[in-house]
Amino acid sequence: MNPGDHETFMRRAIDAAKRGWGDTHPNPLVGALIVENGLVAAEGHHARAGEAHAEINALQALGRKPAPGATLYVTLEPCCTHGRTPPCTEAIAKAGITRVVVGATDPNPAHAGKGFDLLRATGVEVVPGVLADDCADLNLIFNHWITTGRPLFAAKSGVTLDGKVATRTGDSRWITGEQARADGHRWRRLFPAIAVGAGTVRADNPRLTARLDGKEWCPWRFVFDGLLRTVADKAMPNVYTDEFRERTIVVTTVHGGMGYVRKLQALGVKTWVLSGQSPKVGFADFRARCATEGITGVFFEGGAQLLSEALQARELDYLFTYHAPVLLADEKGKGLLRGLRTETLADAIRLTRVRHEVLGDDSLMRGFVQYPGKMFVDEATFSRKLYGE
Repeated sequence: MNPGDHETFMRRAIDAAKRGWGDTHPNPLVGALIVENGLVAAEGHHARAGEAHAEINALQALGRKPAPGATLYVTLEPCCTHGRTPPCTEAIAKAGITRVVVGATDPNPAHAGKGFDLLRATGVEVVPGVLADDCADLNLIFNHWITTGRPLFAAKSGVTLDGKVATRTGDSRWITGEQARADGHRWRRLFPAIAVGAGTVRADNPRLTARLDGKEWCPWRFVFDGLLRTVADKAMPNVYTDEFRERTIVVTTVHGGMGYVRKLQALGVKTWVLSGQSPKVGFADFRARCATEGITGVFFEGGAQLLSEALQARELDYLFTYHAPVLLADEKGKGLLRGLRTETLADAIRLTRVRHEVLGDDSLMRGFVQYPGKMFVDEATFSRKLYGE
């Protein structure tokens, strides 16, 4: 079988993996195919944590012993340890699979290539690294979490070609087109949590749910409001009163006032009161609390002040920017990010592992945030374990 065939089948395995989009946390997205005589005989995906892995689901979907010479395609290295489910390497060898074609190496230190060694020891041929970048990209959140123990903090915004998120009067609906906005909802569906600042809640009264194909999902919804200004308003925001209000967490400080905290709790809204000298919520403290609560990723959607503060604190890990073919050419238009003094290009923040996509007239650029003079642990780990660098 030639490399082109491997890539064709791996792309189908990637599509299978995406059926678990947003449902597998803290586990990764994984898809698997069983190919017999050049044809797909069965496929499976990992649906949610605690349930069967993709390889097992593919074998069960086959419903019989694989034909001689059958090949298993899987987007992530098969697990080789016993957790909530038995190791997939044992099931693969027992089934009589003779070749396993793998996308990304599992960055989990408990696995990280050990699954390959175990399979080879049983006589199974292993072909690693097929569409490794695309397979690793399936699991931005998992990869960051398993290698650093920290939730992935990602930010998203729609901007004009000259980097503005709103006109001087604050008009921003809509900079990007329908396809770009729908893609934003797709990423909302992936992340276990969405975060916005108090200014965005007061100005836009957003719902902060993922709405796709006529269905609606609600992740954890964080509102950063160090002084609880949103609670002082006469009209309560949607996120405090709708049917998903118990999925809302207001992140505040001791400066916000316990009376407002009790008011939120009476509505069924959760609060995280973080310590600190400033009425601004500390991102490092917020990240630590997310890790304690098992929230593996947060999708920051604004506003510009919140995203800028995260960048200034060097607590932003990943950035999604949707670029629209629009020019304001107004120095008083509202920019996406601010607050740094960057005197040379060597001091600039850059994106790495950059990916591009065209969405109608708009384009998406996304990648890991690389701060000058600093390489994140996850970036070094990704290079070494996922990409063979």
